[in-house]
Amino acid sequence: MDPVPLNVIVENVTEMTELFAEVATGELLAPLLFLVGALLVAFSLAVFGGLTLGAVGSLFSLE
Repeated sequence: MDPVPLNVIVENVTEMTELFAEVATGELLAPLLFLVGALLVAFSLAVFGGLTLGAVGSLFSLE
């Protein structure tokens, strides 16, 4: 498998942000659903990140 050039990745990311911005500023419930989805993802990342940090801290504790 050939490596993907960096400019292709950057173009894909910019296109993705444009598409997400279009959905986030869309009609009726689309912005609300986008916001709720972002909050759910952020909350779950915070919870599992905290659990992971606690497990790593517990691994290196002296008790």
